[in-house]
Amino acid sequence: MPITLAIADDHPVVANGIRTIMRGVPNMEVIDTYTSGQALLQGIQTRRPDVLLLDMQLPDLSGPELAASILKRDPQQRILVLSSTDIILQVKKMLKLGCMGYLLKDADDMTIIQAIETVQQGGQYLSPALNQLLIDDLFRNKKAEKKNTLLTRREKEVLQLIIDEHTNQEIADKLFISLHTVENHRISLLHKLEVKNTAGLVKVALQTGLV
Repeated sequence: MPITLAIADDHPVVANGIRTIMRGVPNMEVIDTYTSGQALLQGIQTRRPDVLLLDMQLPDLSGPELAASILKRDPQQRILVLSSTDIILQVKKMLKLGCMGYLLKDADDMTIIQAIETVQQGGQYLSPALNQLLIDDLFRNKKAEKKNTLLTRREKEVLQLIIDEHTNQEIADKLFISLHTVENHRISLLHKLEVKNTAGLVKVALQTGLV
């Protein structure tokens, strides 16, 4: 029995391209294509594919909305996200929802086939470029957690006010502390976050989600 596929993508060139690839693969068959979210939700109830190739954004519904709805109704449905974006937050969101793979649209034919086979067999697949992005994100988050535990509650308050562009005197007035204390907190922040100036504080705080 061939692996049956459904494609949900509103760009004909994508669906046609995958159909062309599948013609050369004897054990795979595209049984349905959908160009809207509503059509997908209706069609997949009557004809369930082994693997659904899902775009991140259809005209009427987003990929996360569709994945959540489909997997709530049918937790066994295997979904392989097919997207042109490598935004790591979107990748993590789709995987958290229960999708079993995330493939970039610039993948070559063999990668697409491998991804479909892996997902159909119950495994997870990520485009190679995304693996490194996820690893980088993991280490960045761990670094942020470490920095976050280093800061006291007061230092976090001072940091937030620095990011909000308040002067030392304004921070002192808002927190009812002395100007000298604010300056000490600022020095401590520079040391703990390993930066040289206010611009560095702002950059690290925003990148790591400290505030």
